[in-house]
Amino acid sequence: MKGTIQNFFFNPLFFLGVLILIKIVLVLVAVAYFTLAERKIMAAIQRRKGPNVVGFLGLLQPLADGLKLICKEIVFPSSANFRIFLFAPLLVIVLSLTS
Repeated sequence: MKGTIQNFFFNPLFFLGVLILIKIVLVLVAVAYFTLAERKIMAAIQRRKGPNVVGFLGLLQPLADGLKLICKEIVFPSSANFRIFLFAPLLVIVLSLTS
């Protein structure tokens, strides 16, 4: 029964990959909410309203910011190398998460 789907899901490397992916997602969500807390603290220091538009007390603001970032139009410079233009940010993210 080598090569079946059942063997794939019981592979220790599969579970390791899933755990790493879960940890990365949790870190990204934590960073988003730390950013929200920072924005609220800066708004309180400056005596102005902070990010409180989306959701109760602005708790959905990081999700709205992420959705806005995903839906943005990608603009490619006409004289840029297409592969390097796309690969460079991915390389920076991978290197920063592995360090």
